[in-house]
Amino acid sequence: MEKKIRIAAAGDNCMDVYDKEGTAYPGGNPLNVAVYVARLGGESTYVGAVGTDRYGEMMIEAIRKKGVDVSHLKVLEGNTAVTHVEIVDGDRILGEYEEGVLADFRLEEEDLDFLSGYDMVVSGLWGMCERQLPALKARGAVIAFDFATKPEDPVVDIAIGSVDYAFFADDEKNEEELKEFMRKMYARGPKLVVVTRGEKGSMAYDGERFYTHGIVPCQVVDTMGAGDSFIAGFLYAVCQGKSVPEAMADGAANSSITIGYAGAW
Repeated sequence: MEKKIRIAAAGDNCMDVYDKEGTAYPGGNPLNVAVYVARLGGESTYVGAVGTDRYGEMMIEAIRKKGVDVSHLKVLEGNTAVTHVEIVDGDRILGEYEEGVLADFRLEEEDLDFLSGYDMVVSGLWGMCERQLPALKARGAVIAFDFATKPEDPVVDIAIGSVDYAFFADDEKNEEELKEFMRKMYARGPKLVVVTRGEKGSMAYDGERFYTHGIVPCQVVDTMGAGDSFIAGFLYAVCQGKSVPEAMADGAANSSITIGYAGAW
């Protein structure tokens, strides 16, 4: 029997609340990746924190239904994180973010031991895990991290030296500007730097050459989770031993599925 790909996600989750529509969907960068890995047929776990409120109960139930392990998910006294969202012409506009119990979330020694048993560990900018990455790395973990659209955020300085696969999002810079940026990020430690560019596709840099890949055309319903889908598809392919171009293609294909429906999942 072929060995299952095992990817762990650690960090933030939140309820994406669409106030105008009166709906709410579970989401959050690393959690989304865990859900998409399960969708691809892999084995995934999520380590994070929810509150003791109604949204916390909804979140745990939703994660379980997607086949993601929640054995190390913590329930802390207080409110689950919330992001207020508005849809404008099919694109999601993020509004106010209420951090809730995630402000107090930290990985414990037991969590670090648990996570390091997976093929790869994924976290992100708002996950409150950046200061514990060196300890995770020391345990032999392969680490992927999503820095989103915030290359100037202090978290970049803290985390990037411990990261193997660094992801950024930027649909504004031209290719030459992006290449210069990616060279600088690569020089700080990662073995691969990947930038998602929205409709322009993606770029990757491994220290020797740049790779580019387009998108998979599809009808856009809601772009929530598009980048996380790309990351999940990309990392799943890497764990399968596929090449960078193949991983970019798999990321694009996985993303096209997600933007065809409302909400991240």
